[in-house]
Amino acid sequence: MGATALNSAAELVAAPQGSGAMLHLQTVGGALAAAATRWGDRDAYLIGEQRLTYAQLFENAIDWARALIGLGVGPGDHVGLLMPNSVEYLLLFHAATMIGARAVTINARYRDDDLLYVIDNADVGFLFIGGQALPHTDYRAMLARVYPELAEWRKCEPLQLAAAPKLRSIVNLADPREDAWPQEADFLAGANSVSRGDALTCAASVGPGDTCIMMFSSGTTSRPKACMLSHLNISLAGQALAKRFRMSERDRIFNPMPFFHMSTMLPLAACRASGAAFLGQMHFNAGLALETIECERVTISYTSFPTINSAMTDHADFPRRDLSSLRVLHSVGPADLLRRYVRAFPGTYIVNAYGLTEATGVPVWSDLDDPQDLSLVTSGKPFEGLDVKAFDIETHAILPPGENGELWIRGWSLFQGYYRDEKRTAEALTGDGWLRTGDIGSVDESGRVSYAGRLKDMLKIGGENVAAIEIENYLCTHPAVQIAQVIAVPDEHLFEVAAAFIELRPGAAATAEEIARHCVGKIASFKIPRYISFVSEWPMSATKIQKFRLAQDFRPDGKIDVRALVAPEQRAS
Repeated sequence: MGATALNSAAELVAAPQGSGAMLHLQTVGGALAAAATRWGDRDAYLIGEQRLTYAQLFENAIDWARALIGLGVGPGDHVGLLMPNSVEYLLLFHAATMIGARAVTINARYRDDDLLYVIDNADVGFLFIGGQALPHTDYRAMLARVYPELAEWRKCEPLQLAAAPKLRSIVNLADPREDAWPQEADFLAGANSVSRGDALTCAASVGPGDTCIMMFSSGTTSRPKACMLSHLNISLAGQALAKRFRMSERDRIFNPMPFFHMSTMLPLAACRASGAAFLGQMHFNAGLALETIECERVTISYTSFPTINSAMTDHADFPRRDLSSLRVLHSVGPADLLRRYVRAFPGTYIVNAYGLTEATGVPVWSDLDDPQDLSLVTSGKPFEGLDVKAFDIETHAILPPGENGELWIRGWSLFQGYYRDEKRTAEALTGDGWLRTGDIGSVDESGRVSYAGRLKDMLKIGGENVAAIEIENYLCTHPAVQIAQVIAVPDEHLFEVAAAFIELRPGAAATAEEIARHCVGKIASFKIPRYISFVSEWPMSATKIQKFRLAQDFRPDGKIDVRALVAPEQRAS
């Protein structure tokens, strides 16, 4: 991209107090315009063979914004993104948020029941799906199953779905089989009726307080909740992370995490703030990850979870790869496991963290000046301008340093609330500005946070928060199941997995495999219990089942091979 494009980007960027036809620096569009001005010819994004400089990313985002407007998308509209990591995902996210629409980032691992709920709950008006996921996942087939009207729908006709009345259009990108629904060429043709100036005028009207992203987070209810995050949330968090990691345009950050997760949106924002390059993967592959880190001279590995980092260190190629360019590697996990990474990556600082979607992802990080061992046993300190305290669970009094209580967070990173859920928003946000996280931990004299577990009945499966009751409710749809209780148990690959205890209906019979097969294709595969036990009596308090006693009695016998169950279904689709 030449000097004309760079000058154009520079003319569009306003100071934070600017007005007129200027893009506000604290919006996603303004931050991207500023990055295109400062680092236009530097790499912004790499995935596979596809590369974009900051100038190219900015100009392509404007073109896709024009196409969105041509499709009928306007400020405040909800644009659903259901696809794997790809250039198209990146362009749609920047284009939608640039013109004031809300990007609804849908978990690409959701199954039929999940999709039916979230598309309606989030009032998705425009949905983009990705054929890039084939043959692993067929989003078109999934949508056709949950919305019978789609069997006859053609792109020249209005879209009317009884179960999703707000949904006006579906665009199927990169699917070679498509011949009925709108495709990428149809979508981009809409840009012909919208000028670049019209798109930028729309972008100039977007303010930092406007909602930017709606990202689903599972809670204690049976359904995930749509967290609303503002442009200011995202921009300030990106700037704070770039400062904490001391990022510059010389950095190259590897991140194979999915785009629907804050573990990707946050480092992307940090790259826009610093000029660093973002290197992603469509699907995580440990061997390819090691090759990318070596060949691209990656400086920051944002690989976050033991599932990913251990896959790399255990890979046969690990000993022969030159990973000396790495200066920072991010991972959470037990201290002993993190010490293993310290030994595996000599000269690389291992950073720990704590966070949740409702606090714009990860607001607490290790400091690179801390002694390495300190970052292995604490989650670090919150970003500047944020306050984290441990509160007594019963009295809500602030606890002394080092005492465990419920962690509360206050400051600029707090989300705007749960979409269409005022009750739970009020439960999460206090009148004096605190977010009740539902997590247990402590804060020491220096402000470092130590995470101790979950107050809520949650599982952490492969880095994904999953409510136990969500799995329990679906298990109870099996005709033989009377009661189901789910607990989290350790797993070498996914960190935690679900173990289900089931009481059958009188006279009914079922096997563990039959129960697991009932879940295949209906709930996300990572939610399917790996262990299923049948009980006739429950450990009870006066009125409730005591789950802690189920955990005490659990034995890791008869593990279910979910991959073997899922594979035939994938081949059939």
